[in-house]
Amino acid sequence: MWREKIEAIVKQYEELTQKMADPQIIGDMNRYREYAQTLAEIEPLVDRYREYQRIERELEEERALLRIEKDMELRNLLEEDIARLKGILEKYEEEMKIALLPKDPRDTKNTLVEIRAGTGGEEAALFVADLFRMYSRYAERQGWRVEVMSANPTELGGFKEIIFAVEGKGVYSKLKFESGVHRVQRIPVTEAGGRIHTSTATVAVLPEADEVEVEIKPEDLRVDVYRSSGHGGQSVNTTDSAVRMTHLPTGIVVTCQDEKSQHKNKAKALRILRARLLELERKSQKEEIDRERRTQIGTGERSERIRTYNFPQNRVTDHRINLTLYRLETVLEGELEEIIEALIAEERARMLEKVS
Repeated sequence: MWREKIEAIVKQYEELTQKMADPQIIGDMNRYREYAQTLAEIEPLVDRYREYQRIERELEEERALLRIEKDMELRNLLEEDIARLKGILEKYEEEMKIALLPKDPRDTKNTLVEIRAGTGGEEAALFVADLFRMYSRYAERQGWRVEVMSANPTELGGFKEIIFAVEGKGVYSKLKFESGVHRVQRIPVTEAGGRIHTSTATVAVLPEADEVEVEIKPEDLRVDVYRSSGHGGQSVNTTDSAVRMTHLPTGIVVTCQDEKSQHKNKAKALRILRARLLELERKSQKEEIDRERRTQIGTGERSERIRTYNFPQNRVTDHRINLTLYRLETVLEGELEEIIEALIAEERARMLEKVS
């Protein structure tokens, strides 16, 4: 099955190569550019398949020699070479199957990450701050840019909620695995008796929506402006710069007050609203496709506990893949590569099962 798919791609490559030599196509810059882009995308796979076929032929030649060779020393050399070639073919086959897997069109998008305190009161809010720092450090390691869109801080330095944008190459393809309930087990700073408490925070990773993907009609919006306030109600700004944006058809409410400019707060609120509406549409489509699963998981995958951070044991456990690391401190400093790569590998393995 996979070979049939690749051979169809090879045929497409050869046809496009011929078309690009046509004077009519050369004179049509738009079509020429379109064909050139397609060729550039599929050429590595075509080259790999041709190399795969070359090694297949070489392997058959070696097997044919082995069938007639009588000298034991030469037979041993042929058997070693056959094993080597078979290993290369297996590696190439895996690579080509991975290349054939359907791409998630959202993987290249920038994202909005929303972290909210769950059970645990102030300790949960402090955990939100820990997670925000962890993702910020991870983004820094990846060369991504982080921008806080909205934050609701607490007196002790935590957050009831924080929303931030992450921009860069392949952001959503990696951060999408972070959606879900994160659990922390530790002795809170406010705990005098030294007892271990369990708190939670919910992480939602939303691909950022383009204007063309989500149309928001002006008449569907109600925008209220008010004066920003800080801790304890003190004034942050003497003008009405804070924005509360309500999408009337869905009832989604977004507030932004971090910027001193009302215009900037409105722009940030719109970015958050677009992402939430796109996610709402995606969830609606998914529910129609898989109602039975929706019943089983309730409010969706984000409500599932995905990871535990246990401070007394210096342990991080991702429950989806049964991965446990005993280096909590470095994970919270943004060293998430091992966990995320394992999650990507698990997803890829599940998809490969469908490619025979």
